[in-house]
Amino acid sequence: MIRSATPADAAAICLIYNYYVLNTTISFEEEAVEPAVMAERIAANRWPWLVLEVDGVVLAYAYATQWRTRPAYRHAVESSVYVAIDAAGRGLGRRVYQALLEQLAGLDLHCVIGGIAQPNLASVALHQALGFRRVASFEEVGWKQQRWIDVEYWQLKLVR
Repeated sequence: MIRSATPADAAAICLIYNYYVLNTTISFEEEAVEPAVMAERIAANRWPWLVLEVDGVVLAYAYATQWRTRPAYRHAVESSVYVAIDAAGRGLGRRVYQALLEQLAGLDLHCVIGGIAQPNLASVALHQALGFRRVASFEEVGWKQQRWIDVEYWQLKLVR
């Protein structure tokens, strides 16, 4: 089941997200996020947050945030998707991400931007499969796990 996330989902989302924060370079956060902080993020965001549940357990989530704060950027959002590490490879990320993109297409938006820390072959493949195209690559813009990380930006223009 895919549904809108609420602040009550914060602890489940943190269980998924904090694995990536603490063990990978996929997220550029360096410390685990507390559920109260995640609940504030969910409540404060104007764009959709979705969770995918299997048997009542949140196994994936996707959300959009404003791309930039200046007014001319109001039709662009940045998207993210995360899957519980023990549920990876089952297509759950694609399902919840597709649902997010469908919701975003119905809003007053022109494009969705995904930032992908490199290397991340699975995320690149997912974005390609969903119609995103690579539009930018920045070298060594993040420092995590004692190394410099490149970031690619992928863009999907929404049809309205």
